[in-house]
Amino acid sequence: MNRKLFYVLGVFVLVASMVLSACATASPEVTEEAAAPAQPSATTKPAEPTATTKPAEPTATTKPAEPTATTGPAFEGLKLEAPNCDYGGKIKSIEAVEAYKVVFTMCKPDPVFAVKAAFNSFGIYSTEWLQANANADNKETLLSAPVGTGPFKIKSWNRGDSVVLKRNDDYYGTKPPYETLVFRWATEGAARLLELQSGTVDMISNLSPDDFATVQADANLTFLPAAGTTNTLYLAMTNTFKPWDDVNVRMAIAYGLDRQRIVDNFYPEGSEVASHFTPCSIPNGCDGEEWYPFDPAKGKELLATAGFPNGLKTKLYYRDVFRGYLPEPGLVAVEIQTQLKQNLNIDAEVVVMESGEFIDESTNGRLDGLYLLGWGADYPHVTNFLDFHFGKSYLGFGTPYPDIYTLLEQGSQIGDPAKAASIYEQANNKIKELVPMVPIAHGINASASLATLKNANLPPFRAPKFEIMDPGKDTLVFMQNAEPISLYCADESDGESLSVCEQVVQPLLDFKVDSGETEPALATACTPNDDSTVWTCTLRQGVLFHDGTTFDANDVVFSYSVGIDASNPLHIGNTGSWEYFSTLWDSLMNKPQE
Repeated sequence: MNRKLFYVLGVFVLVASMVLSACATASPEVTEEAAAPAQPSATTKPAEPTATTKPAEPTATTKPAEPTATTGPAFEGLKLEAPNCDYGGKIKSIEAVEAYKVVFTMCKPDPVFAVKAAFNSFGIYSTEWLQANANADNKETLLSAPVGTGPFKIKSWNRGDSVVLKRNDDYYGTKPPYETLVFRWATEGAARLLELQSGTVDMISNLSPDDFATVQADANLTFLPAAGTTNTLYLAMTNTFKPWDDVNVRMAIAYGLDRQRIVDNFYPEGSEVASHFTPCSIPNGCDGEEWYPFDPAKGKELLATAGFPNGLKTKLYYRDVFRGYLPEPGLVAVEIQTQLKQNLNIDAEVVVMESGEFIDESTNGRLDGLYLLGWGADYPHVTNFLDFHFGKSYLGFGTPYPDIYTLLEQGSQIGDPAKAASIYEQANNKIKELVPMVPIAHGINASASLATLKNANLPPFRAPKFEIMDPGKDTLVFMQNAEPISLYCADESDGESLSVCEQVVQPLLDFKVDSGETEPALATACTPNDDSTVWTCTLRQGVLFHDGTTFDANDVVFSYSVGIDASNPLHIGNTGSWEYFSTLWDSLMNKPQE
């Protein structure tokens, strides 16, 4: 029995129910002009036997597909299917109809299926690797040594120091012109710049605003500005804790912050005070009314109405990680603390948290107080900002608001931004009315590299494309803001984690280096039917995972099912939040009863 067949038969007996439901709407076809490599012999990945399940629960089923090669056995494709769309998600089913063809059937139109399919958290893993490591016994391997199809593969994660990657010589695309890629990190922008100036690193992320001019004036360095503002810093409140359950208190915070002062003092030129949660560079992002003006007298009046005429005490949480949306975390936190006291008589104790703990606690609604967090665009659509943060599955602001997420569900089904404008106008106005958070700034961001680094790049979406860079030597060293939290990015939302994962694990599609347009990756094309309720992805043939196993359609179905089905025995990640699966596809399947 071949290795794939042995693994799959062994584990699929354990998996009882896998589900999916969904939506899709028209989006431009993504195709690859060049012909795909010759198809290898079909490798059978039989699906799990259907288990007896409760009538209301989705079940995993399989059906043999027609042979896709002139030799070898018929391909047995996996199919994940929800009996209906009542579970609330977008995906109805995913089926491997042929060895290199996957069909996504949606519950309702989803105009941005293609750009979501280009997001790395929906990357495709080796089925055999998931089967061997998505369990409590091997969780350390799961979180630290992913096996994908990308241009680099993990060699080692030296905790506290570096992540070392090696070139994947079996990569189907253009191979990197150097052998080793090293990720290092330093919290302080000045420390990163010093390393770059001394030549110990080839490229750094997130220049401090004060260092922009220094880099631009240095002939030995290359200044790499981001294209516009595609991020948001916000001050959040969790409505399941008092007094943040009172909209008057939340609105008082909105009136009591001088956001222009924060931008003027801590952000580089070109940054903006946030008029809406989503940057205006994203279509539909700024439909509706602008945010509240600075009016501390109005803020104090609202606090008095809520029963706090003399102010209140709280905590202000943040993580000490430099971001384009938050270039000086500690300084901005202290500035907000000062303003809250001066403008509203609110005493806020500043609390610095470890990055991983902060992300877990904040995004799961467990922080009693205020917290500073932000967002950088993963793909160029308003759903990336609004659906993630204000959808019915996100808990970062406490109990989600139906008045917001019902509008977002409508908007997500409309492909034309002009036709969707009235929906997003209402949604943005509801966000302003209910004040789940206070949007503060959209920051200008820049990176820098040695002038000797050829093809250095800072794409508008996703991490730099290191495979096309050329350091002129065997090793390229990149220094980012912080150490990754984990490298299993199906269950991560941390930027430092994603930047490493993107070199190793690939999604179906990718973004071009200089735009938000999609291009082929593991899929050579993803095309919708007329009403975009069915998306068919034709897959690249001849691709090998880093463990030597062959990529095919069942790996796509298996990877998505492990992420989206909460009852799947292999649904084991870092925190277990699975935020992107639950928010961008509207819901996890088989969620435990609350």
